[in-house]
Amino acid sequence: MTRTPKLYALLLLLSTAGGVGVWALLHFTEPRWNKTAESGPVNIRSVDELWAEGVEKVKADRGDTGKNVVFAIPPELQHYEERRWFLATQIAEVHRRNLQSCQDYLELAAMIQRGEIVSVPAATEDYILFGVGAKADDGPFNRYENDQNVPLYDEAQLRDEYTRLETARVQLQNEINALPKSATKGRKRSESQKELAARLQELTSLTEEKALLDQSYEQAENRQRLFGEYESLQTLARNFGGRSYDLENQSERQALKISMLRSMRPEARKVMEEIALDYRQEFDRPLPVSSLVRPEQYQHVLRRFNRAATMIDTPPHSTGLAFDIDYRYMSPAEQMFLMTSLARLKNQGRIEVLRERNANYHVFVFLDGTRPADELITASLEEVGPPAEEANHATTAPAKVRNKSTKEKKKTARTRTRKRR
Repeated sequence: MTRTPKLYALLLLLSTAGGVGVWALLHFTEPRWNKTAESGPVNIRSVDELWAEGVEKVKADRGDTGKNVVFAIPPELQHYEERRWFLATQIAEVHRRNLQSCQDYLELAAMIQRGEIVSVPAATEDYILFGVGAKADDGPFNRYENDQNVPLYDEAQLRDEYTRLETARVQLQNEINALPKSATKGRKRSESQKELAARLQELTSLTEEKALLDQSYEQAENRQRLFGEYESLQTLARNFGGRSYDLENQSERQALKISMLRSMRPEARKVMEEIALDYRQEFDRPLPVSSLVRPEQYQHVLRRFNRAATMIDTPPHSTGLAFDIDYRYMSPAEQMFLMTSLARLKNQGRIEVLRERNANYHVFVFLDGTRPADELITASLEEVGPPAEEANHATTAPAKVRNKSTKEKKKTARTRTRKRR
């Protein structure tokens, strides 16, 4: 009987402790529940939404975009006195790292499959791909060899192509034979001659197409190699970025080419994202990136529209280390901010950069954040080609870009002489 009060006291203590625990749980978790209920589900915008919003911001009217403003372009973004030094520096990096460039979409596909090149979203909060792949066509994928586009087929498709060419040839020959042989006068004779010339030109084109197929597929070793490359491309097309592409469909082929052109090396992507983040935080706009990787095959197509597209054995964009930034719609303040950032990265030895006349900043990223040695750059000058008539023909190296104190940088900027492109 004497233990009853103590037992009651113990039960009361346990009950009180339990109540306090329940109260604390409800008290401290309720605000979280309420906050979740008030804020609703997290709003994750799709890439398409980010891209549409980004385009609006990129093209938004800022008043004067700098077309009538004289810019104090930092010397780091101008051409060197020896103009070839700019491209030679990028070629030197390719040789130093023994980097593979891509001649065509087939080689680009292989680099993507090996993980050397990575896909980049069309839009994020910080940047949008603004015009990347705009000139990609919807034609069949070709192997680019000896400046020729070799069509890729599997075995059944190759037979069908030979059948198509032969059928077209026979039809054209019959049409040519059916044209009037007797000489006519005046306008009718002129029209007849034009029609005959057109048919003969078509026949010549068909003959050239067949000759290219014969040359490419006649030898068993080459034929099996091309069949294998087409199968590899099909494998990539079945699952590229979580989507399947039908290589028999024109619009699907074009979409796949654009998706592949939205790629770059991881090291270059890191630098691009760093630049884009700073720009977006300063101006609340995504950085417009107009070009990433470009196979030499695509570079030749682009050259017809853009004279700045480099035509050398190893174009910088074919390595996946280069990207372009579009400054057409930027205000003077935006351009100066961006040029200052790019100049800083160049002085750190992380990039090569040039402000191009076609409204782009061309940026080339060095893999480990260090520039190639001047000796290697000098050795790469010949690959760029002979110096232009207006360029300085001396091949002495300009001042090295290295880490310096602020005072040294200012002094170098005043004394370095470069010509604008």
